Amino acid sequence: MYKIFFKDRLLVLTDNIETDLDGSFASILKYGSRGELQQYVDDFEEDDKLEKAFVYHHNLHELMQDFRSLFKNLPAAGGLVWNEDYSEFLGINRLGYFDLPKGKVEKGESFEAAALREVEEECGIGNLELRERITRTYHTYRHKGERILKETHWYLMRYYEKSLPRPQTEEGIDSVFWVSPEMLPELLEKTYPSIKEVLRSSPVRFFNRYDNDIL
Repeated sequence: MYKIFFKDRLLVLTDNIETDLDGSFASILKYGSRGELQQYVDDFEEDDKLEKAFVYHHNLHELMQDFRSLFKNLPAAGGLVWNEDYSEFLGINRLGYFDLPKGKVEKGESFEAAALREVEEECGIGNLELRERITRTYHTYRHKGERILKETHWYLMRYYEKSLPRPQTEEGIDSVFWVSPEMLPELLEKTYPSIKEVLRSSPVRFFNRYDNDIL
């Protein structure tokens, strides 16, 4: 299953409709051709009343490759950075939204290297320990009339130093701060669905008390 976010709305690509389908969907397409998929995506993008839709095909890899072909693909990477005792993680405020540090992968760069570089640049810290990949998220947007599909690889990291992080203001970041469990409900009132997806996927579960309510 792939979850593709169109701002706050969700398009799900699946090869197991019996397991993945739920009662909240507004529309479903059984994949037949790329042209049909193109029209379905166009209609979903334009109709903001459709909160959630599904596309089903028995070959999920083929479906995802055909879906990718409808977009300019932009690889990105980011980090969920924990302090030494896993009691807080690093958050940023970017353009008025709670976010996590991330950015595009440069030519010839691995996802892991890009994730470390972006965290270091956006938060003004170094000496990070890279752990496992947490998840991948997908979201779409338009830039200069072109439709973009951004695939972000997210990694668990740890930061052992005591120096305070500093925001990369030229990237629209207003502040960098450590997030405690008590802060999370208010922060998630203004964030992106993909960020909630990263937190849900984290193996570190300091926010378990909130899972059913805000994640």
